[in-house]
Amino acid sequence: MIVVTGATGNVGRALVEALAAAGEDVTAVSRRAPEAALPAGVRHQVADLGRPERLKAVFDGADAVYLLVGGVGEELRPREIVDAAVAAGVRRLVLQSSQLLGTRPESASHGPLREFEAAVRASGLEWTVLRPSGFASNAFLWAESVRTARSVAAPFADVAMPVVDPADIADVAAAALREDVHHGRTYVLTGPAAVTPREQAALAGAVGAPVRFVAQSRAEARAELVRFLPEAAVDGMLDVMGEPRADERRVSPDVERVLGRPGRPFSAWAERNAFAFA
Repeated sequence: MIVVTGATGNVGRALVEALAAAGEDVTAVSRRAPEAALPAGVRHQVADLGRPERLKAVFDGADAVYLLVGGVGEELRPREIVDAAVAAGVRRLVLQSSQLLGTRPESASHGPLREFEAAVRASGLEWTVLRPSGFASNAFLWAESVRTARSVAAPFADVAMPVVDPADIADVAAAALREDVHHGRTYVLTGPAAVTPREQAALAGAVGAPVRFVAQSRAEARAELVRFLPEAAVDGMLDVMGEPRADERRVSPDVERVLGRPGRPFSAWAERNAFAFA
């Protein structure tokens, strides 16, 4: 049995679907009941990683667990979460972390994820760490303005980065959970090509009338983002978007190395999710 935490998010839901399609016995875990039906045969369990004393019962009977923490894992206790998996007899852990742990090790906001990586590596279990870059699905933030005003406002209009499709993260995660060859590996997951916010906006809005791009200043973008994200996370995100380091601009070979195919381009994500912008 495979347990997927964070099972209703952009990656978790795609992972549950991929595992179920492969015939795996899957338990989907989230803090609330899913709004949409899960695939046939998938069990759902309400649980919170913030209550590690209750997780052993969630993990009992599992061979592998996918650990997907919200945000950067602040206010969680990584060692106790991993200890619950060990106590339950789990054999394999796959952790969704962040590319920034490799490219910006000095980042204070990612301290909790560093603790998660250390706990997983020290667990004595088989482990794999996934470090994705920025998500293509962050473009959902533009959906309302595209639908209502046919416009997108974003900073750093012409700074290109290889954002990753959450479906590719899910496919790599499924491989790491099911296959024996990924123990001890840390995979950096990016898209197959760098794309700018201006290019993303044009592709995401490629339904109906043309989309107007409005270049924001950093301050304007920050004022919007802090309404629903922690300030430290926003500042770190804007640092990366505005002045990406060489490794953050570079396309990683790991998606293709694991899956035997290139990652999906942003255009494929946009086409698949065109309904959100129509």
